[in-house]
Amino acid sequence: MSMSQVREQFHRFLTNPILLSCIFSWLSAQLIKTLIKLFSGKIHSIQELFELLFWRTGSMPSSHAALVSTLCTTIGFRSGIDSDVFILSLGFFMVTIRDAVGVRRANGIQAQMLNKIGKKLDEKGIMEFKPIKEVQGHTPAEVAIGCLLGFFIGLAFSVLS
Repeated sequence: MSMSQVREQFHRFLTNPILLSCIFSWLSAQLIKTLIKLFSGKIHSIQELFELLFWRTGSMPSSHAALVSTLCTTIGFRSGIDSDVFILSLGFFMVTIRDAVGVRRANGIQAQMLNKIGKKLDEKGIMEFKPIKEVQGHTPAEVAIGCLLGFFIGLAFSVLS
């Protein structure tokens, strides 16, 4: 493969409407999440603002749900809902949504309880305890709003491109 072919493939990759819609969807969800926290007074530093904007998970709306919803929507429009790649994206969507609402949320709740118990044991001198990370999952509403956001972004990219 020649260098010009590699450049052309890379250019097509970077300008792919499915990729662009997924990036836009994720960034939009993160921006909305950041603005909600900013206006509710829950951001206390510039570092926290940037972490929330680009990295942190949890809260309204779910950026995971938005991204996989956009992915399914744009693939469905471009390849058809009877295509193998759409079925693959739908499976990925279902696993991601189940994880966001179920597994990750349950893990976060368990971590909170373990931290409370550990703190009490540490205070009583029974054992030394270092808190564990509390991973935030999503409420069903946060996931539903993320899915709707992703669907409409995917729809817009599909109709307008």
